[in-house]
Amino acid sequence: MEEEFRALLKRVRAELVSPAEFSAYEKLLALVRSDTRAARDELAEVLVAPERPLWAREIAAFALGSKGDRRAFETLVLLLNYREPVRCATAAHVLARLRDPRTAKAAAALATNPLRTAYAVYPVRLLTELRAPESVPALLATLERLLAARDHVWPVARACVEGLGILGDRRAEATLVAAREHEKLRPAAIAALARLNRRGVAP
Repeated sequence: MEEEFRALLKRVRAELVSPAEFSAYEKLLALVRSDTRAARDELAEVLVAPERPLWAREIAAFALGSKGDRRAFETLVLLLNYREPVRCATAAHVLARLRDPRTAKAAAALATNPLRTAYAVYPVRLLTELRAPESVPALLATLERLLAARDHVWPVARACVEGLGILGDRRAEATLVAAREHEKLRPAAIAALARLNRRGVAP
């Protein structure tokens, strides 16, 4: 069982309070461990069954997504933009491995949504990891909007700067130069521009 899944189970177990929840948790874990087709079908039902707790959906989505079962996609995208960063991080980890062709488009939509900017760090990081055609345009659009906004949302802006440096696309040069003018982004922007320079782009 991989480290990320063990961390998820430990976190979920700490949230449980009633005997009924502990019983449901153990039954769900038994399905994950059995890893049969029938068990995966039951896990998929957890994702859509009414009134199932979020922790149960998260475990089922992680287990299915890690096996490449795309039935986990919608739940993982929901968790990717959730208000709790730890759940966003877990979802991003699985989505990067699910290899669903819809992932980059969904992450780009979340990253560029001005109403959800506070939760956009993990969609931005996922786009960087995916290196998809949507990645650079989405990171540029998000960063440009944040640089012009009164509330820069520094963690998200910094994630965009770092991502653009990793992706190394020359389209990012002017925006990274602009980001360099902001004290809180300057170190990341300098490092990103240096990456572009190593790829043959003048700083």
